Amino acid sequence: MTSSTRALAGPSLRSFGYLNAVVTAGVMSFLVWLVYFRGGTPGSAVASSTTLPAINAALNATSALLIVAGRFAIRARRTRLHATLMVAAIVSSACFVVNYVYYHFAHGDTRFTGTGWIRPVYFTILVSHVLISVVAFPMILTSLFLALSGRIDLHRRASRVTWLAWLYVSVTGVAVFFFLYQ
Repeated sequence: MTSSTRALAGPSLRSFGYLNAVVTAGVMSFLVWLVYFRGGTPGSAVASSTTLPAINAALNATSALLIVAGRFAIRARRTRLHATLMVAAIVSSACFVVNYVYYHFAHGDTRFTGTGWIRPVYFTILVSHVLISVVAFPMILTSLFLALSGRIDLHRRASRVTWLAWLYVSVTGVAVFFFLYQ
């Protein structure tokens, strides 16, 4: 591939991989600092509100439904519908992240107060949710990059795992909300 052809093809997989790693490390480091080290503003209305966490649960549920609909669309070979649904899922997830950051900037960490058998169930779901979200984030970015750069065979292979991780994170995000607020 000549340099002019390479320029038209967009960034290489290697350069995207480096960028993805840097972005992922930065985002994850910021979120850990925000939730566990910064603390919130206890007297703020946001800190005592459950409205924003409910919006986050709704955004996660929306993402999950869009991901499943996108999976059905691609299996039916409706690629335009699939692309539209997946972009909508990304937008829904991005809105979740913005709302999550805003809420945790004001609130900080939310403590789980449940006792008994439900406590280990909650923490198992929470830990798996957090760990898989750390893995899913760069996978989602990679699948998006591969689709947008026309590397459809690679996109297809990467997305076979990505959609499951993303779906799991979206569904368990809703579960975490219900454990904390219902």
